[in-house]
Amino acid sequence: MAATVFENPEELKAAVGKPLGVSDWLEIDQKRIDLFAEATGDHQWIHVDPERAKQGPFGTTIAHGYLTQSLVNLFMPQIVQVRGIAMGINYGADRLRFPAPVPVGSRIRGRAEIISAEDTKDGAVQAKVRITVEIENSERPACVVDAISRYYPA
Repeated sequence: MAATVFENPEELKAAVGKPLGVSDWLEIDQKRIDLFAEATGDHQWIHVDPERAKQGPFGTTIAHGYLTQSLVNLFMPQIVQVRGIAMGINYGADRLRFPAPVPVGSRIRGRAEIISAEDTKDGAVQAKVRITVEIENSERPACVVDAISRYYPA
């Protein structure tokens, strides 16, 4: 799927309320979950112990919620690209939710829309993009987050 391209940060303002598209599907395997556990120190059995997890509430291991959220940084450039910038930065996030777990072996992708875009005092355009992380063949999303980025014109 091709990314939605904005030739400069100003164009983001006209796209408020419009869908931007979706990323590619990504399979969540146990190796990725284990690497995230190593990086964060979160070794809870529902994530890293496949044998015990078989008897748990999900019947298998599940991805950490924050792993799912962190993948938004992988999905965003696949969905939206802003040209004509000196730099873009992650400024923060609002309204983070994890409506459904991501079982190991699932495929997820991001779907995005711009919910606001405005000038900042330091000359950037600040865009709030709602990313819904979808689980293939699931009615409920894995994660919904309003990611805030600042784009500084070249």
